[in-house]
Amino acid sequence: MIFPDFTHLFNDILQNPAKSIAIIGNLILIESLLSVDNAAVLATIVMDLPENQRKKALKYGILGAYVFRGLALIFASVLISVWWLKPLGGLYLLYISVDWFIKKIKNTNDEENQEENPDKESSWLYKNSIGLLGQFWATVAIVEVMDLAFSIDNVFAAVAFSDNLLLITLGVFIGILAMRFIAQWFVRLMQIFPFLETAAFIVIAILGVKLSLSLYEHFYPATAFAQFLASHTMEILVSAITVLLFVVPVATSYLFGFPARKK
Repeated sequence: MIFPDFTHLFNDILQNPAKSIAIIGNLILIESLLSVDNAAVLATIVMDLPENQRKKALKYGILGAYVFRGLALIFASVLISVWWLKPLGGLYLLYISVDWFIKKIKNTNDEENQEENPDKESSWLYKNSIGLLGQFWATVAIVEVMDLAFSIDNVFAAVAFSDNLLLITLGVFIGILAMRFIAQWFVRLMQIFPFLETAAFIVIAILGVKLSLSLYEHFYPATAFAQFLASHTMEILVSAITVLLFVVPVATSYLFGFPARKK
């Protein structure tokens, strides 16, 4: 069944409040950290617009984020119910995390860093829509396509935390709402603790491994390891590891100066 029994999902949240709060907190954290990076990409896309149009284009981007997260959450219900989509999603998360680390290693000078920024002038969608829609709406179209791509990334990560669609929905949408009000604070946080972005992609890699292991869980459901993968204990463990990956480096940065933070 694609759409689950939400009464059952709600009861599961009530029966496991600590685990549910931890999962929602982690979803908000991942959504917020990834959204900072996404916001930087979107800001680059709108930079060639007149100043009075930039904020308007990004507002459409925020609207698009909600719409596409909603559509992606419908896909999440399919992702939860169709077993083979999970390992595919896991491989995708592993790909984007490995790709990020490879680019990070290669980016040793400013020219290489600039190559990471999206060149919308070379985009097929932009080139084929600017004549019909004009510069502003063609840019908005690019922003919305980027929002769709970001939505897929984030929902794959969300599903790795839990199979509870209600929890996933709460976490993802609260995360978007949080970014609407604390975006500037998060940008500042990332500037002070640049290693948090690395931590976020380590978490994505862990979530990719967890989703990929659902392949083993499907074919060997009777084994102790498969039962552990499907248990609440596993969800709590992944949530705890996620929290520690963000909290411990910040604590050691303050206490011992490692990893280095910017002042």
